[in-house]
Amino acid sequence: MDKVLDSIVIGGGQAGLASGYHLQKKGLQFLILEAGKQATGSWPLYYESLKLFSPTRFSSLPGMKFPGIPDQYPSREEVIHYLESYRKKFELPVRTNQKVVLVEKENGFFRIQTGSGDIYQTKTIINATGSFHSPFTPDIKGQENFRGQILHSSEYRNPEGFANQRILIVGRRNSAVQLAIELSEYSRTSLVVRQPVQLVKQRVWGQDLHFWIRVIGLDTFPFWRFGKEVPIPGGAADLGDYKERIAARKPDQLPMFTSFYSDGVIWSDGKREVVDTVIFATGYQVNLPYLKPIGALDSEGIPLQVAGISTSVPGIYYVGLEGQRSFSSATLRGVGPDAQFVVKRILRYLKN
Repeated sequence: MDKVLDSIVIGGGQAGLASGYHLQKKGLQFLILEAGKQATGSWPLYYESLKLFSPTRFSSLPGMKFPGIPDQYPSREEVIHYLESYRKKFELPVRTNQKVVLVEKENGFFRIQTGSGDIYQTKTIINATGSFHSPFTPDIKGQENFRGQILHSSEYRNPEGFANQRILIVGRRNSAVQLAIELSEYSRTSLVVRQPVQLVKQRVWGQDLHFWIRVIGLDTFPFWRFGKEVPIPGGAADLGDYKERIAARKPDQLPMFTSFYSDGVIWSDGKREVVDTVIFATGYQVNLPYLKPIGALDSEGIPLQVAGISTSVPGIYYVGLEGQRSFSSATLRGVGPDAQFVVKRILRYLKN
C-alpha cells in the first residue's frame, strides 16, 4: 500500500474499535489491522460461561450503548454480538487476517509488515492489541514430570471432559473464581491461592459497585499524572452466590503447593495428592515483539509509555493496556476515554 495514512490501529478488538471511532470522528485517514477473522478481539476464545463483572449500563463503547437490561451482566456471546454490531454501525475500516509481524520507521513514517506479506505506511500507530495470546504460566518445580493435564485459563472452554476429576485452579481473581465454581459442579475442584480470595460485593446500597467507583472518581482518577501506578484490584466480583459457594467449600481454597510430581502435587506439609488437571488462571503478559526494533519497548518487552503515549518513539500510542490511565483502562467501559485521549494527542502530533 503506497498511501501514507494518518494512523493505523493494530488490533480490532474493543480497544481498536474505540480508537477507530475517535479517529473517524476527527476525520483522519486510518485502517484497523486485525490478526483474526473478525473484529471481536479475543472474546470468541474465552470460556463459554464468561460474564462481564460490570453491568450492561457500564459496558459500552463510545457512541453506542450496550443493549439489554441495564443491571444484568453481559455474557460472552452478547459482547461478541455487540462488537460486531459496533463495527458495522460505524462502518469502521477493518482489515482481517492481518497479523503484524514487524514495524519499522523510515523517512519519518512507520512501515508495517503483516504475516500475509502486506505493507502499510502511516504517520502514527495505535497499538490496541490485548494480551490474551500471551498467557502467563509460572514455572513450578517438577512441572515437566507431571503426567496429568496442565492448562492456562485461556485454553478452557467448558466443563465437558472434566467430569469426576480432581482439579486445582491456581488464582484468585475473576476468571479463577468463575471457573472453579463452574467446575465444582462436575468435579472435586479447589482454588489454590497464596492469599484467600477476596470477593468484592457487587451491589452496595442498591447500586452496582461500578456506580460508586464512578461517583468517587476512582474509575477515571489520573494516578499517572502523579507518577503513581493505577491500583488494580486483586479480588473477584461476587456475581451471584459466589460468597455462599466458597463459604460452603464448593470450591474450597488451599494454600499454594510447592511442586509437582508425576501423579499430582506436593503440598507445603510434604503430603502428596493425585491430581488430574491443573488450570493456571494467572493472567497474561504484554507481548509486542514487532515494536522492539524501533525501540518502543524496555528490556523486558514492556511498552515505554505514559498514559498511552510512547516516551521513546514519537508517533507510537497505546489503548487497552491494564492501568494505562485509570482503574478501568483495559475494560469495555474504559477503552473509550483512553482512545479519545490518545487521538487528541495524535492530532497535536500531526499538526507539528
